[in-house]
Amino acid sequence: MKQVILGAGGSIGNGLAKELKKYKTNIRLVSRNPKKLNEDDELVVANLLGKAAVSEAIKGCEVAYLVAGLKYNADTWERQWPVIMQNVIDACRQHNCKLVFFDNVYMYDPAMIGHMTEECPVNPSSRKGKVRAAIAKKLMDEAVTGKLTALIARAADFYGPGEVNSILSETVVKNFAKGKKANWMGDPAVPHSFTYVPDAAKATAMLGNSKDGWGQVWHLPTAARPLSGLEWIENIASEMGVKPKYTVLSKSMIRMLGWFIPFLREMPEMMYQYDRPYVFDSTKFEKRFSLKATPYVVGIREMVNDYKKQVNI
Repeated sequence: MKQVILGAGGSIGNGLAKELKKYKTNIRLVSRNPKKLNEDDELVVANLLGKAAVSEAIKGCEVAYLVAGLKYNADTWERQWPVIMQNVIDACRQHNCKLVFFDNVYMYDPAMIGHMTEECPVNPSSRKGKVRAAIAKKLMDEAVTGKLTALIARAADFYGPGEVNSILSETVVKNFAKGKKANWMGDPAVPHSFTYVPDAAKATAMLGNSKDGWGQVWHLPTAARPLSGLEWIENIASEMGVKPKYTVLSKSMIRMLGWFIPFLREMPEMMYQYDRPYVFDSTKFEKRFSLKATPYVVGIREMVNDYKKQVNI
């Protein structure tokens, strides 16, 4: 039977499509504008907000990977994520399909982000975090009652090749490429974990094809001992051959810039992730699957090289 990627086309979905070829010959890619990553990929045009469309997209598949990325906007998340999650759960139950949900850490208690494990208490402080908490609970409630075979694959912020819209790309890499200073939100002296995109894709494929990973939350492999904001800036600057000049953006500055940059308009409620240590622990996954995360120095080099290729630097 086939495996299906719902919300294909982003960096995680693209990497996942390639990784799944190690397990299956035919992969179905579903999005509003799907494009092949492998020669024999099956493309299905669908809007995940449509119940019938989601059901048809999942029909005939044994595992579905929900990796959709919505517009970074709290209003959009509140309207659309509950609908999408319910549509996917209903379709998976209807067609006896397992579900892997690719998630983030927004639902965790802000007091716990200095050492995040799968056991962290759920106590979101942001609107977007409350949305993620609600849809994750909905999925796991179905799994606990045995109505659905599912798991949650959770990652920290992303970085790496193909991830051109990450925080690091937007505020550091792209600015350096334009001859500008990097921007850093919050305190540049505190450590901040980032999950390397190829590691996340590989690990998600492993979970979806495991026998004993179901019914659990898994932190995807992320390098230990994260760099501080300043160390991220310095390492990226070194790879790009520029001086590590930067500006620290305070919450008030971000609010002001938000009038002109929609993405930054959404950041003030998330600033707690940048004003204190943000450390993501993936020990559980690494022990079970013996997959070590890519070292940060290697990931930064690959991220910068990929960006240079894309913009012909």
